[in-house]
Amino acid sequence: MVDSANPKEQLLALFKFHNIHLHEGRSKVFEEFLNKQENLDSVRNIYHNQNLLMAKWKLQDRIAEIISQPVRIPNASVGKLYEANLDFEKLGWKDLIFYEFEGLNDAGLGFDETTHQIKGTPVVSGDRTLTFKFKLQGQSETDTPHVKDIPLIINPDPKSLWKNLESSKDDLFYKADEVTKFDRLGDKHILVSSKRGRSHANVGSFREDDFAYAALYDGWNIIAIADGAGSAKMSRKGSDIACNGILEYFRQENIEKNLNHFDDLIASYNDKPSEDAENKLNLFVYENLGNAVLAVHKKLQDFASSQNIQLKDLSSTLIFTVFKKYPTGYALLSFGVGDCPMAILNKELTEVTLLNWIDVGEFGGGTRFITMPEIFHNEKFSTRFGFRQVQDFSYFMLMSDGIYDPKFVVESKLSEINTWQNFLEDLGGKNDEGLKVELNPLNKNITEEFSRWMDFWSVGNHDDRTLAIVF
Repeated sequence: MVDSANPKEQLLALFKFHNIHLHEGRSKVFEEFLNKQENLDSVRNIYHNQNLLMAKWKLQDRIAEIISQPVRIPNASVGKLYEANLDFEKLGWKDLIFYEFEGLNDAGLGFDETTHQIKGTPVVSGDRTLTFKFKLQGQSETDTPHVKDIPLIINPDPKSLWKNLESSKDDLFYKADEVTKFDRLGDKHILVSSKRGRSHANVGSFREDDFAYAALYDGWNIIAIADGAGSAKMSRKGSDIACNGILEYFRQENIEKNLNHFDDLIASYNDKPSEDAENKLNLFVYENLGNAVLAVHKKLQDFASSQNIQLKDLSSTLIFTVFKKYPTGYALLSFGVGDCPMAILNKELTEVTLLNWIDVGEFGGGTRFITMPEIFHNEKFSTRFGFRQVQDFSYFMLMSDGIYDPKFVVESKLSEINTWQNFLEDLGGKNDEGLKVELNPLNKNITEEFSRWMDFWSVGNHDDRTLAIVF
């Protein structure tokens, strides 16, 4: 190795490079040549220029290495908080003395020099190229920064890919794409919303869910929810007939007299509980609610005949509850067919009571509809009716599978109080969108808040949504 500080060694190395041999008799000549200042300076300049050239090459090579170095950062999504770490140590970028990004701000992103993070909430989608400018050790402040391109894919907001086409108002059986209401119901309040799913909005088809509620008489109240089958071409009318048909049935004068008979039965049961008293209550529920269900089924049959369509074209689930407050608490009489759950949460939010079983478990994924004659002849028909008495409750909820599927996922979760507690937290704003519903009768924005919450995003869940909350 040549000593860079020794001119003699440097000159000898130069001689060797040019194939010049120093004869023994020329040593004195060599020393005289070397001792001349101009020759010493030339030798030193040669090696200085060589070192300078090599340093420039190493710098240029390093710059090319960084520019060509693959750097992959995770894909981002419009509207979702994004963070991507650039680990300078792992990348081997310890020799950077200056760096900055261009092309981040217009995408809604920024670069944190302290944490070396690209972060923000993207506002545009597409394949973008981020410009990373840098300088290396050995460069001056006046040198032009070098440019490295880093690819970033920003996925579009999935919601933006869905169209929201209005359904035809000229259709004979048109129904609004959304209905959200807040009302007094007995000594409680009801907040209910039914929204057309994105799958229907995308093609301009109708909302197939429906609901109805009313304060009846003598303290009785009723709530009904129905989910029209997506495969049935007139299910939107089927769910409408199912819900409103139940209300019409219980508004009849002779039915009012029948319900009043329940007052005596519940008083007798509470005064002296017995198996006989309980059996009478259950029989009352089965007969009266059973007649109501049969009446609705008949309405659907008659409508199908009048329109010259098949009864299955009106296929719809149906759940409903008739309830009244007594001195001993609330009596709730219920019926359900299909995959729409009903549940009561106690005042302390420590217990949940289900008012119906849903068909998904019993029938292995195939739901049942109020239009099916066979449900009336099935041995389990009587188990579709229920009676519960609770001293009080915090929330009574009824929902279609458009809510149940994304928020509860599986049937077993319905009986777990922690799942309902999580659901209430979701309503309270603990969700990805931060959408909050203040369940307070004094909340003047309660319907607007509820309507916005009902638009929550859930991958793969784009069905109609209906949710009723009594509180």
